[in-house]
Amino acid sequence: MPELSVLAWLLLAIAALLVGLSKTALPGSNTISVAIFAALLPAKESTGALLVLLIVGDAFAVWSYRRHASWPVLRRLVPTVLAGLVLGALFLAVASDAEVRRVIGVILLAVIALTLARRHLTRHRQEQPETKARQHLQSGIYGTLGGFTTMVANAAGPVMSMYFLASRFSVKTFLGTAAWFYCVVNLVKVPFSVSLGLITGQTLLINAVLLPAVVAGALAGRALVAKMNQSLFDRLVVLLTIGGAIYLLI
Repeated sequence: MPELSVLAWLLLAIAALLVGLSKTALPGSNTISVAIFAALLPAKESTGALLVLLIVGDAFAVWSYRRHASWPVLRRLVPTVLAGLVLGALFLAVASDAEVRRVIGVILLAVIALTLARRHLTRHRQEQPETKARQHLQSGIYGTLGGFTTMVANAAGPVMSMYFLASRFSVKTFLGTAAWFYCVVNLVKVPFSVSLGLITGQTLLINAVLLPAVVAGALAGRALVAKMNQSLFDRLVVLLTIGGAIYLLI
């Protein structure tokens, strides 16, 4: 078990609580968890420890919203996300921590700008059904970026939040689609993470201590969603995504 102060453990517990909350109510808020873990643990340990907690949160999210996923969207994402995961693993092997953070930050800001511009252009006119070519192009861009960012920094949340937001999902469809997406992607990342030395016996001990906080956050998120309307949900997603991008840049 790493030697950490009481304050450090308290901050890690808050980060774990936010992991659970992000999975069942506030997508993107786990960027704060990424920041806390990276500040308190060595880079490799922080990534591996957080991945296991994210998988626990995924299990609660799937249990809560398993009937609300958009399966056509998920099927379109599979090949591009896998490509992004491979690119991310290759990038991790050659890039420094600073380079990783800056690249992801720039990607997130570009995705936010693209998504908000698209929504603004369609707000005051009748939106036409998307063609299959456009759907595949959009899923290709977001899927590749999502796979890349999740592999290098557990930071796919903001990218995929913008994709699901652009798809104009309802709150529960958004959360259900995200739940299945992250559940599968994070499980696929486990062998990569083990082979890269990101998941170790020490990170699993940290997970054992922080697991109750993830569960508490997930249950609190389920209660919060029942009181949240669509407009508030969309705004929170955008704000949390912008915050995550700025954090990665600075």
